[in-house]
Amino acid sequence: MTGFATGLAFSALAIFIAEMGDKTQLVAMSLATRYRALTVILGITVATAVVHAGSVLLAEVLGATLPTDWLTLAAGVAFFFFGVWTLRGDEMTDKDEERTASRRIRSAFVTVFVVFLVAELGDKTMLATITVGTQHHWLPVWIGSTVGMVAADAIAIALGAVLGKKLPERAIQIGAAVLFFVAGAAMVVQGVWTLAA
Repeated sequence: MTGFATGLAFSALAIFIAEMGDKTQLVAMSLATRYRALTVILGITVATAVVHAGSVLLAEVLGATLPTDWLTLAAGVAFFFFGVWTLRGDEMTDKDEERTASRRIRSAFVTVFVVFLVAELGDKTMLATITVGTQHHWLPVWIGSTVGMVAADAIAIALGAVLGKKLPERAIQIGAAVLFFVAGAAMVVQGVWTLAA
């Protein structure tokens, strides 16, 4: 049990620290300006659990090796797509507004899940989870890394929810798009640099 607690605490702390100021934390903040905080937290939690489950599995099976260059490149291209999508905005009619709340929540949940899943692929927290997973049992690392990530992003979500009530919608769209473009450019450069090395 001591090994379990150590792996849990170490992975939670390591991922919490790695996530502070990371691009996925900025993504969480921008998503919280657009969707309900609970929806964002749930989407991020599920996306993180999925990515980190894959990370600890890779750590168990492959050790610390993972071809992150192609994942990073693909995620960067996807971020450009998300940036354009964010700038274009969603066309919402009065009829769309009248649809049931549960359908809107499901749609928002899927959007948050997909955006965050793509953002996390090849990210430093994913790599940190793999690294920690090579040193500790996969189960406490999976739980701890997910908890650490969600805790760090909850800070950004709370800040994004507060800012979202005070910022004009167009400013939020432009800000979120800029974040997507910057993160996408960084990921594409990193992916190309790694492939060329």
